Order: sequence, then structure tokens, then C-alpha cells
Amino acid sequence: MGIFGRKRRAGERSGGRHAAPEVEDDFAEELDDEPEPELSEVSDGPFDVADFEEDELPRIDLGSVKVPVPDGSQVQVEMDPEGGGVRAVHVVTEQGQITVSAYAAPRTGGLWREVSDELGEQLRADGAKVTIGRGEWGMELSAIVGDVALRFVGVDGPRWMLRGVIAGPQSQAAHAPEVLREIVRHTVVDRGDSPMPVRTPLTITLPDAVAEHIAAQQQGQA
Repeated sequence: MGIFGRKRRAGERSGGRHAAPEVEDDFAEELDDEPEPELSEVSDGPFDVADFEEDELPRIDLGSVKVPVPDGSQVQVEMDPEGGGVRAVHVVTEQGQITVSAYAAPRTGGLWREVSDELGEQLRADGAKVTIGRGEWGMELSAIVGDVALRFVGVDGPRWMLRGVIAGPQSQAAHAPEVLREIVRHTVVDRGDSPMPVRTPLTITLPDAVAEHIAAQQQGQA
């Protein structure tokens, strides 16, 4: 059962079968030649705002994305010290820190495959041990950087791409991927109608209460 109490359908994978960072049996250093789907065929999430039906899951509304906040987790806001805006919002769970980001993408999809290839090359150049495999939305990357285990997933949606990453201790590497997938699966993306270049990050806006709290903290520090 997932972290939100959702019953698993037959055929869905679990991330908790092995203790090794590679996690899943079907992970391998090289992908097979099966073509990558252009757009996600998964009907139960993540969701485009136009197709989303309200439910009772708690989410933090960040404007371009509405991200689930599981029981027992915490939300951390990372500010840009130079620009003064929001750099990222993280959901911190027992298994690790999860960051979900959305980007403008072409109508034909396929952006995640490009981005994941570049990400794998960058991680290897930085000395990370990288493993590539397939998950329910396509390519997934697993990486070990020092004592930290990383897992990246991506979903190509209608004119948007959603990327999720969890960073946590290697002791939690067996359970972290499924926690990440559950949060990505229940995320809602609101790209908006404005034209924008491919790969442009969708703007993050904070809820008023969170923004006021951060502003008060900054004033106190000043």
C-alpha cells in the first residue's frame, strides 16, 4: 500500500524489494531498444489541471504544481539568495528529501528522455555511480553520490514535463523510489496557456501564509 493508502493495481512495481541502491530487478546499465512513449499513458497521475478531479489528498499549492504532502512529512522552501525568489520547494520524508519541478515541453513529448540522458552524463562526470532503468513512466535514473542515494523520475505531459527526485541515505534506498513515485503520481500540473520556450521552469508561487512566514523570518534576521 502506498503512502497515501492507495491500493496497488496488479502489475505495478514496489520499490521495497531489495536493499541495494539499484532497487529494481529490471534496472541495467543500458536500456533496450524499445521506443520511449512520447506522452505518459498512465491515467491515474500525475495530472494536468484540466483533467484533475478534486480529491481529499493534502497538497501544497505552488501555482504551477500542486504537490502532495504525506502525513509526517515537512515542507522546506529554498530561496534564491541573489534573485530573492523561490528556488525550490522540498517535501522532506523519512526516506529522503523530495523535489518536484515542472517545465515547458513540446506538444510531441519526449523531453524527459533528452533531459535524463543529459542528467546521467552530468552525474557520471561528477563521479557518481549511475544506474539506468525503466519505471512506470519510462526512464528512471538511480545514482550514488557519496553517502547519498538519488532517484530521478520524469513524466511527459501535455506541453509540460514533470521531474521528481528524492535524495536520502543509502539505508533508505530500497523504499525511497516508491515514496517518490507516489508523490509524483498525485501531483497536479498547471502549465498555463502562455507560450514559453521548451525547458523553461514553470513559476513557483508560495501560498500566502507560507510567503508571509518567510518574509517575517527574513525581517527578523535583518
